[in-house]
Amino acid sequence: MARAIWSGAINFGLVTVPVELYSATEDHTVHFRQFERGTSDRIRYKRVNERTGEEVAYEDIVKGYDLGDGDYVLVEQEELDQIAPGRSRSIDIESFVDLDEIDPLYFQKSYWLAPTKEEFGRAYGLLRRAMADTNKAGIARFVMRGKEHIAAVRAGDGVLVLDTLLFAEDVRNPAKELKKLPEKAEPRGRELEMAVALVDSMADDWRPDDYHDQYNERVLKLIDDKKAGRTVTVEDEPAEPTKVVDLFEALSRSVERRKGSGEKGGSAAPKKSRKAAEPDLSELSKAELDQMARELDIKGRSKLNRAELEKAIRDARPARSRKRAS
Repeated sequence: MARAIWSGAINFGLVTVPVELYSATEDHTVHFRQFERGTSDRIRYKRVNERTGEEVAYEDIVKGYDLGDGDYVLVEQEELDQIAPGRSRSIDIESFVDLDEIDPLYFQKSYWLAPTKEEFGRAYGLLRRAMADTNKAGIARFVMRGKEHIAAVRAGDGVLVLDTLLFAEDVRNPAKELKKLPEKAEPRGRELEMAVALVDSMADDWRPDDYHDQYNERVLKLIDDKKAGRTVTVEDEPAEPTKVVDLFEALSRSVERRKGSGEKGGSAAPKKSRKAAEPDLSELSKAELDQMARELDIKGRSKLNRAELEKAIRDARPARSRKRAS
């Protein structure tokens, strides 16, 4: 069971609700240790003086702010501690804003908020229900682990969610960071119409369980294969970018392909000609194969490469046809 990483109270108006903060996410990345090749010797890091090469004790290290041109301002940890915000026991909601107005770019990390005791559940539930009904988020400030945060408190599925937000100065301006902003080219002819039709044909419900960290799964498979002495399978190369002159044709073919496969937004082919209307799997992208595998409810599809997906779809099609006929 998760352990609370912060405890205090939410304050909005004259209402105070004691709460505990729990991390809502976790890191599942595969982590490695470093070894010297050909040995079982671990690699260790030391803090050394770059001039003398001698190791320096942690208590003898001070922080330095780079002014440029080799100049630094040295700051002691005690000096930083003196101006630190200190430990906060409250999440002070300063205002409520429409949740849809917050650009997802500002969201940083999510936490769950829970009442510290059952007796505070009524006020807690009232706040959650009020924000759910109004689609509002409470913008608040609080201090955790010696750092001040701005946060959005919102209604989740039966629980209050706190998302730490980036400050405005943390978000870069694309006009300053990109070498050149994309040109605002107007669509030609029916390009926009076809693009909208393709988006509509691919519309679906958001099901987060359908998406997995495929790279992480491949890393684990690589480890298992090497441990068992099996051959490592190389992934397919990504598709070539669509040329501008072929854009409308590519969009048109994509829409027709979705219609032919009986997707939402497109008319399904008649039963007698369904087999002829089914697309050639070798011409489909990996994303389209993943979509078909999801519709056919193929188990373990996220772990399959392109060739394995094609075979699984071909094997699943006759089974689905027999099921419908019965």
